[in-house]
Parts: sequence; C-alpha cells; structure tokens
Amino acid sequence: MAWNDKRPLSPHLQHYKLPLTAYLSIAHRACGVANSAAIVLLVLLIASAAGTPQSYEFMSGIANSWFGKLIFFGFTVTLYYHMANGIRHLFWDVGRGLDLEDAKKSGNACLAGAAALSVITWMVALAS
Repeated sequence: MAWNDKRPLSPHLQHYKLPLTAYLSIAHRACGVANSAAIVLLVLLIASAAGTPQSYEFMSGIANSWFGKLIFFGFTVTLYYHMANGIRHLFWDVGRGLDLEDAKKSGNACLAGAAALSVITWMVALAS
C-alpha cells in the first residue's frame, strides 16, 4: 500500500474548539487541586498562631500583603466555583440538565455564581 500524501492528519486539540462544558470540567479538576494547595497554606497560617509570635508575624505579613490577598481571593473564587459545579454535578447525577443547552446554561450560572459570591464575600470581608 502506497503512502497517500492527501490523507488528512490525525486531528488534535489545535483543530477543534472545545465546548464550554469541556473547559468547565478541566477547571473543576484544577480548582480541586488549587483548593487543596490553598488549604495547606491556610492551615500553615492557623498553625503559626499556635507557634511563636515571630512565626505568626511572618505568616500574617504574607497573608496581609497584596500577594497574600490575591491568593486568598483566588482561593475564594476556586472554592465557590468548585462548590457551584459540584451542585451542578449532583443535578446531573439524578438525570437533570444533561442536554446541551441546559449544560451551557448551568455552566454559565456556575461561573456567574462563583464570581458574584466571591465579590460579595470580599466586599463584606473588607468592609469590616
């Protein structure tokens, strides 16, 4: 059998635009990993309060810096997104919202809900 140069190459991700649900699925997994790492940092901050005053001052300085606040804001967003998408998956587990239009709507609702809840949380936190 001769090689046919006109044959199409095997398709890969550069040839396809993934649907929103695929990106949300990847984001759900990534948020789970990010939340695990953020919880470790949060435990270190809390544990430093039980340690020496110097260790707490060091960790508190990091947490109160602009970078620490950015990390905590990101943790808030990933936590709310992971929760909202987990609720979405619970509906899917009972057979609700599985068609494409409903999946797109619920995906957008997860994104909007995570954004809104994160902003509200930080508005309340910074107001006090």
